[in-house]
Amino acid sequence: MENTESMPNPSTGSGRGRNIPRDLFLHLLAVVTLYWSAVSFVTLVWQFINKIFPDTLKDMYAGDYRLGLIRFSVSAIIIVFPVFILVSWYLNKIYRREAVVRESKIRKWLIYLTLFIASLVIIGDLIGTVNTLLNGEITIRFILKALSVLLVAGIIFGYYLDDVRRETPTKSAKYFAWGTGVLVLAVIVGGFFAVGSPATARLMQFDQQKVSDLQGIQSEIVSYWQGKEKLPAALSDLNDPISGYKAPVDPQTNASYEYIIKDAANLSFELCTTFNKPSSKNIVPVALYSAGTIGQNWEHTAGRVCFERTIDKQLYPPLNKIKQ
Repeated sequence: MENTESMPNPSTGSGRGRNIPRDLFLHLLAVVTLYWSAVSFVTLVWQFINKIFPDTLKDMYAGDYRLGLIRFSVSAIIIVFPVFILVSWYLNKIYRREAVVRESKIRKWLIYLTLFIASLVIIGDLIGTVNTLLNGEITIRFILKALSVLLVAGIIFGYYLDDVRRETPTKSAKYFAWGTGVLVLAVIVGGFFAVGSPATARLMQFDQQKVSDLQGIQSEIVSYWQGKEKLPAALSDLNDPISGYKAPVDPQTNASYEYIIKDAANLSFELCTTFNKPSSKNIVPVALYSAGTIGQNWEHTAGRVCFERTIDKQLYPPLNKIKQ
């Protein structure tokens, strides 16, 4: 029996057979970019809700992670959503030229898959909402998050349920594209306000690296004391060709970090550098739990900042006493 979908169809007006690989590619690309755009959109909305309605308990140590989510979601939407709009526009052109494509099983299977996934998302959202409430989430936050998912999933479900029932493209497709475009543009702008410009992000990365470097230097100073029972006279004393350690320099200026001995007898010293931006209270430095940094505060303002430290001889006794 012949495959009728590959035979010429008079209704297309083209006198050519169906291009099934093309149809599969375009419909699958449209569905995938739709899912990706929707997930990125909801992720951004959730992070805005977290920022507007902070929860000290839930947000502890989540600042840097959430900034990363916002950056990735904004990047994804900027690339993926225009692809979805372009592919959808091109498919509508094909539908007008080749009516049989709109009635293809490929398209209907993918649309019903979309409806199925949207239904699962709505059900899962309701379950997650109740579970989040029981886990102590702030009421306004969980309500807004639930509504955002229901809104996105509901719009997708309603639009495609209506579209799959029609023999011709719905006239509301243009309004749907414009409406979603405005919403997406709004969250993209909000995302840039939340994370700042690329230049600001680079300055913040410099600051995070400086904190990490100072933590590593502090750990080496503690180890130096434990081995030699005195503070190093300069950061260059920490250099060890055997272990390969070399005191780092400021990645932004290539200048040495400041090391000031305040009280050699009491093992008190300062580590200083210049920061570009104030630190976020929710960001956990990379080396927080390395030797000599437990419980230390690395929050800072913009400008020159000195961290004063005093080595506790009981917590970090000399190595010869530990062996005894």
